[in-house]
Amino acid sequence: MTIETIISQIELGNYALPEFQRGYVWNRDQVRKLMNSLYRGYPIGGLLTWVTPVDTSIMRNGSTGQAYGNVDLILDGQQRMTTLYGIIKGHAPTFFEGNASVFTGLYFNLEEEVFEFYLPMKMQDDPSWISVTKLMKAGAGTFVTEAVDKDTQLFYLQNMEKINKLDNIKKTDLHVQRVVGEDKTIDVVVEIFNNVNSGGTKLSKGDLALAKICAQWTEARTEMRNILAKYAKAGYIFKLDWLLRCITVYSTRKAYYSELSNVPIADFKIALKETDKLIALILNQIASRLGLDHDQVLGSKFSIPVMIDYVHYRGSKNMDTKEWDKLLYWYIHTFLWGRYSGSTESAIAQDLNILAAGNGIEGLINQLKQNRGTLTLTDRDFWGWSAGSRFYPLLYMMTRVNHARDWGNGLELRASLLGVMSKLDVHHIFPKALLYANGYSRSEVNALANYTFLTKATNLDISARAPKDYFPDYMEKNPGTMETHWIPMDPGLREVNRYLEFLAERRKLLAQSANSFLDELYKGDMAEEAIQDYAGRSIENINTIADEKTEEDIIMEISLWMDEQGLNSGEMYYDLSDETGKQLATIDLAWPEGIQSGLSEPVALLLGEPVEVHQVVNGAGYRYFTDVETFKQYIETFLK
Repeated sequence: MTIETIISQIELGNYALPEFQRGYVWNRDQVRKLMNSLYRGYPIGGLLTWVTPVDTSIMRNGSTGQAYGNVDLILDGQQRMTTLYGIIKGHAPTFFEGNASVFTGLYFNLEEEVFEFYLPMKMQDDPSWISVTKLMKAGAGTFVTEAVDKDTQLFYLQNMEKINKLDNIKKTDLHVQRVVGEDKTIDVVVEIFNNVNSGGTKLSKGDLALAKICAQWTEARTEMRNILAKYAKAGYIFKLDWLLRCITVYSTRKAYYSELSNVPIADFKIALKETDKLIALILNQIASRLGLDHDQVLGSKFSIPVMIDYVHYRGSKNMDTKEWDKLLYWYIHTFLWGRYSGSTESAIAQDLNILAAGNGIEGLINQLKQNRGTLTLTDRDFWGWSAGSRFYPLLYMMTRVNHARDWGNGLELRASLLGVMSKLDVHHIFPKALLYANGYSRSEVNALANYTFLTKATNLDISARAPKDYFPDYMEKNPGTMETHWIPMDPGLREVNRYLEFLAERRKLLAQSANSFLDELYKGDMAEEAIQDYAGRSIENINTIADEKTEEDIIMEISLWMDEQGLNSGEMYYDLSDETGKQLATIDLAWPEGIQSGLSEPVALLLGEPVEVHQVVNGAGYRYFTDVETFKQYIETFLK
């Protein structure tokens, strides 16, 4: 089939160019090489398509143009066809996600027969440089007759052989291999694709499920992106595959994307809206009842699909506060023990089966107990360090719900009192500079038991003072507030040479308080709390500390910088675990599927981590970087 015929079929809706979750990932050099190969008659490979039935009543213009309501999803070759579509039609195709400038503005030099992207100083007023897209859209004859002047037209006529050769790229035949048959399920097609394309980008079942949905409902991806953007604005960062997982669970009570094949698009549209409502409901419960009110402290995001299933079939109107609290008790333990950190899909499937069997929340809790032996916390559980620790959200939660008070103003650090827009600052009880100056390691300096949460004003007021210096001031100003943060009151433990003893004592206090809170939550003894709309808020105007850039600020900046490059923004404080869910390390910023999903090895950014963490991350197959500049150089080299 010729390239122009394939593009016509894309226009009619008979062929679909799904960009999957990785979006368009080619760079300009790849575009030039493709066009050069086509111009010189070099082989560029064929296409692999999946012939899948669709509901013709909801396709573009009410029809696919085919009698049997099938559409060919281009699996292998979609980057090439996206490029050719953009060059020949002059605009990006439906489903496009990426940087369109990669294939716009391509020019061809009639004298040197080379492709380059437009440079005004080099190409302006030089007739030897012609716009490839302008030629492709007009056709060779019209392109020449519409030349700006007779001299240019004469020059074009003298180079007509080259112009025709360039225009005839559209007539290049590509072999199309079609995967057809009712037995070709999502699972089978993914296996076929990954076998055919074993040396390149891997296709996931989520990719293919979403591609099929978008082939029938072209706005599906946009609608899902809008939902994700709404939650990002509210302070919650979710991935597209996570949202698709939630919709899958809502629609099918199954964890596997392949189940979406049996969901009519009309039902999928309803499921998308209802899933969105349930996500908001669950986030508002988690934030209002537990105080976990932004992305970094949310804990286990993959517990939410299971919660969606429970609330959906139980009916939110039938759930009282005690039932919600028991569900939240289970939710807390899922992130404390890494329930979904190993084999995520199979763990979700197991928990959904428990709910489908009618075993309810108790069944979910018993499953955790079976895996753990006990859900009782000990002081050793608070040995974790850095904001990536699984127990970091627990510490933040305890601050929010256990009536902890700010040392500076004496107010409880609850969103209901400080305002729904409030985000607490992390405070190092023993300042980092003091500890480093006294020879403590990074893991000791950033021990979880050295963290507490305060208002920004109090955090700035304390600055880098030592506990022995600032504790007395706040104890006098607001008596009793120190104790609400589980601070050991022995004055001797404020000395820097007894820092490790301070940590040990505080861990004991934290474990006691956490067990007490969790017990109240399980029994339903928690006080009533108004449920606020966290999922519908906007936190874009919240400022960070201006006088010093924190490690969190740096990591966030890199994540945003990656997004600006059109690349995967990465996962902050990624929990690297083994198949059993055992936490091996916390990665500051991770790309488990590569910086362009499937197109590179797993990548990690580790800022100031000890050698032991480097070794674990390297052993897990990651290419890791320990400073921002080297990482950026790697990314810039990758993009060339």
